[in-house]
This record gives sequence, C-alpha cells and structure tokens, in this order.
Amino acid sequence: MALGREFAKFGTVGGLGIFVNLAVFNLCRATTGLPVVRCSVIATLVAIAFNYLGLRYFAYRDRDKSRRSREIALFAVFSAVGLVIENGVLYIATYGFGWDTPFQSNLFKFLGIGTATLFRFWSYRAWVFRALPAHEPAEDGDGSPHGDPTNSTSKPAAYHPETTAPPP
Repeated sequence: MALGREFAKFGTVGGLGIFVNLAVFNLCRATTGLPVVRCSVIATLVAIAFNYLGLRYFAYRDRDKSRRSREIALFAVFSAVGLVIENGVLYIATYGFGWDTPFQSNLFKFLGIGTATLFRFWSYRAWVFRALPAHEPAEDGDGSPHGDPTNSTSKPAAYHPETTAPPP
C-alpha cells in the first residue's frame, strides 16, 4: 500500500517532469539552431531541477533531511546516469538510424525518459531519499523494549536477527 502511494507521488512529479522535459525540448528545437541531442540535454537538465524540487518537497517530504548535501550530490550523480540513459536512446535513434523527424525525436525522447525513469525510481528511492528509521523500538517476548537500558530485569535482550549480530 505504502509503495503504491510512493509510486503514485513519484509518478505525479515524474509526469509533470515529462511535460516540462518535452516542452523545453520542443521549444529549444523550434527556437534555436542547436542539434537535437543538445536540446534534449538542456531539457533534461531543466526537468532534473524541477523533479528534485517536486520529489524533495512533495513525494519524499517525510524522508530523512539531515544530510542535504549528500542527498543533492547523490541526486546529481543518479540524475546524470539517467541523463545519459535518456539521451543515449535519442542519440542512437538520431545518429545511429537517422530517425530525426520531429515525431521520431519526440518518440525516442519519450522512450528514453521511460527507460531512465525505471533507473531513477530505484536509485532515488534506495539511495537519495532514504526512509527514516522506525520510531517504535522492537520488543522482546515480555513486551519490554529490545535493548532498553531501563530494563531492570536480569534477562538479556532477545536476539533479533534483523537488528542485531548473531550471538557468539
């Protein structure tokens, strides 16, 4: 359920980002004499900035904000990889196969965005916008918090393989 909501928020920001990306791409193509892939890179950079703001302040606003410089650096690295994926598809279509009509350029730009989005969703979720640790302490069999220093009983904390190292 939570993953579905997260994906919906990511998709909302991403959908708007696709609109921004394609709008800037087509505006650049129509108003400048720049090559197609160069216009695409400019559009991708604008969309990356838009997406960061949308992801940080909408989709992942409840995530860890304590290391913002690390977050921005990782976002930039994974966005750069996404930029290469996205524009690599367009580059191959344009210069490898000669498919460079406006319709073909938009089609392969869109396919590149889709391919890069899969990578971005995984990397942003796993590495950039990390989930905060749970606020509830784990409990052992008698209902006392695991590892609670106020636990005055002589019974040691229970072994929980997901949170502690195995006993010697």
